[in-house]
Amino acid sequence: MRSTQTTDAVQIDSWLTEEDERSLANDALDGLTRPFKEIAPKHFYDSRGSELFDAITRLPEYYPTRAEMAVLRDHAEEIVAATGAGELVELGSGASDKARVLLDAMRDAGTLRRYIPLDVSAVVVTEAARVLTEAYPGLSVHGVIGDLERHLEQVPEAESPRLVALLGGTIGNFPPGTRRGVLRRIAGLLGPEDRLLLGTDLVKDPAVLEAAYNDSAGVTAEFNRNLLHVLNRELGADFIPEAFEHHAFYDRRREWIEMRLRAARPMSVNVAELGLRVEFAAGEELRTEISCKFTRTRVAGDLAAAGLELEHWLTDAEGRFAVSVAGLAG
Repeated sequence: MRSTQTTDAVQIDSWLTEEDERSLANDALDGLTRPFKEIAPKHFYDSRGSELFDAITRLPEYYPTRAEMAVLRDHAEEIVAATGAGELVELGSGASDKARVLLDAMRDAGTLRRYIPLDVSAVVVTEAARVLTEAYPGLSVHGVIGDLERHLEQVPEAESPRLVALLGGTIGNFPPGTRRGVLRRIAGLLGPEDRLLLGTDLVKDPAVLEAAYNDSAGVTAEFNRNLLHVLNRELGADFIPEAFEHHAFYDRRREWIEMRLRAARPMSVNVAELGLRVEFAAGEELRTEISCKFTRTRVAGDLAAAGLELEHWLTDAEGRFAVSVAGLAG
């Protein structure tokens, strides 16, 4: 662990080891040698990928970010009033827009004490600490640079009742078995007074879902292909990104969106850092993301399997997106 004390109010701990920093290499070696090729979606988010995703959230077809923000704005005050929360733990923190809604409610209630962002990006964590300590006098920040799946145990112990937030539909990127395991580990961050805020995109008209991942401006297609740029830069691969077509569709049986990259022609790709040559047939696909869509029953079942109890189910006016409030069961 490397710790940096940037001001009296800010502590940032990095828990990334050399092995963690090689997670792209490990995931690429595993995913590109499977019969059905795939790469984990967390590798989208280099600086360009983050900029592209931010642009996606502003597209007319992409409703989830706006819908989730509407839920938080409508209900943050009552959530804080009901829990007395003075501490926010944000998992996969990214931009601070959603955090600000919750921190505003804590400030207005007079309970605001501490913000704990966890993100794999050091830039994201340090920038959030700088911006939010300037915006909220007296706020302390304990940043954790780490991976959601590996470093939850490094989140510091609570100093006051806390909200642990996993927003943005991030939980939907995990297949069901992994998803419940992640929720069990998150439950370990909660005490009796603490609550989990879980953001989930909801099952709806497939045309609406597919439009959100196939925008007319082509931004999502560029975001998808950016993964190949990441592999080229970080692992010395020689993918030709423009030779892969963006493909996103709703799997009605599994009730999830899949994003894939489809080879437009046969090609042989060398991944120099791995000493690996990967063959693609014309039309062969590389899966880059799943995004599960939820019902209230599914969310309640996943929470229960993790030792958590659904207490409040909050949706936007159109019922597109939900933020669940859950506590320890029993």
